[in-house]
Amino acid sequence: MGASFLTVHAYPQTMKAAVEAKAGTNLKILAVTVLTSYDDADLAAAGYELDVGELAAARAAQAHDIGVDGIVCSGEEAATLRPLVGAGMVLVTPGIRPAGAASGDQKRIMTPTAAIAAGADYLVVGRPILEAADPKVAADAIVAEIARARPQ
Repeated sequence: MGASFLTVHAYPQTMKAAVEAKAGTNLKILAVTVLTSYDDADLAAAGYELDVGELAAARAAQAHDIGVDGIVCSGEEAATLRPLVGAGMVLVTPGIRPAGAASGDQKRIMTPTAAIAAGADYLVVGRPILEAADPKVAADAIVAEIARARPQ
């Protein structure tokens, strides 16, 4: 269907199955570490003993060892995870919000500039554009910010 990326939960069995299934294709597997709508309290309520940073790091290390192509992580974890997984893995960062934008249900958000500085390769931007009074103006402003932030 022309997809470039397929996301899976960063559970070892799931990642292994996805890596095996994509063999011989150009599809890249991305492992979702911890949803950006979760914080430490959400993880504790779900029974995890690790905080967000610790769980994201553990899942990123497993993804790297299994041979996943990249991870989905918040900008808050990107700077810590980049050295852990190396330059060869793609970092996709959701929860991107321009300065002053509402966070909505997202608990770990970051501006495009900050996410790029933290090491993100791809940014996921949805509601700040879709819910804007003028989505084109909002998208153009975000694209301009990304262009200014990208390393030359």
